[in-house]
Amino acid sequence: MPFINFTNPTLILLGLILFLLVLYLGRETKKAWVIGIMLFAFLGLLIGHAVEFATFASKGSQLYETLLACSTVDLVFIFVSFISYLWVDDIETKTGKKKSIDNSLEWFWNKV
Repeated sequence: MPFINFTNPTLILLGLILFLLVLYLGRETKKAWVIGIMLFAFLGLLIGHAVEFATFASKGSQLYETLLACSTVDLVFIFVSFISYLWVDDIETKTGKKKSIDNSLEWFWNKV
């Protein structure tokens, strides 16, 4: 059984609320490392689910499908965390009047 089961809607909602609170904290403090911690936490969850997935042998059971769903939700949270990290990093750069090497979100907003 996964150590954090993201197939449970309550846990997904709890993870989303926690993510939004950390995003709000990062935006208000204008520190990108706050969102970076959340990004690495979701990466750690994905690695944990991948290890469980690799050590699990039977592909036809319910646990296989649960681990696959948990890994998918982990990937979605990682994507959203990464975009949020770039956004807060851009805010931090503008408020600190630091020189930015590139506009990290330019590639994203041009495609949308």
